[in-house]
Amino acid sequence: MARTALLFVLASVFALALGACGDSTGTTPQASDTVLPDSSESMGYGVRVTLTNNSVAKGELLADTTLFYDSSNRLELRRLNVTFYNAIGEKDGLLTAKEGTYNKRLNRLEARGNVVVVRADGKRLETPQLVYDELRNQMFSDSSFVLNEPPKRQISGIGFETDPQLTKFRVMKNFKGVAPVKVETP
Repeated sequence: MARTALLFVLASVFALALGACGDSTGTTPQASDTVLPDSSESMGYGVRVTLTNNSVAKGELLADTTLFYDSSNRLELRRLNVTFYNAIGEKDGLLTAKEGTYNKRLNRLEARGNVVVVRADGKRLETPQLVYDELRNQMFSDSSFVLNEPPKRQISGIGFETDPQLTKFRVMKNFKGVAPVKVETP
């Protein structure tokens, strides 16, 4: 009985192996010539780019996957993180996003998809899309946003302009704000 079961298993494995060899046309499948999407010139993993302003490092961009276009002047980024630094080189904040585009010619980063900026002082900005312009040292967006500031202050609206420290904040429209008010009793 055990021998019959063993023969049945071996025959089944042999039949499956024969069935997997080739297709009905008799041709062998070929791999594509490239694994690069679209017209990408190259692809990189774990790519780091230093963001500068007047030759001073303002941040470091790290992307899980990077596709290079336009003679490597446009980078399409996946799973990106940007670490911001203050004037003396200390870590000052972090930007995360699902994807983005970095244009080397314009020194401009557009982050898209669950963009979150967290500053060292506890401020937190959330928006679906954000542009960081290195030359102007400014972040802006025309999308909805929520800015939380400790301890309990919240600003929201559509569209904003701000410095990377989130201190000079200008809301374009639909401004809403919540802030604690201390009432003094006489």
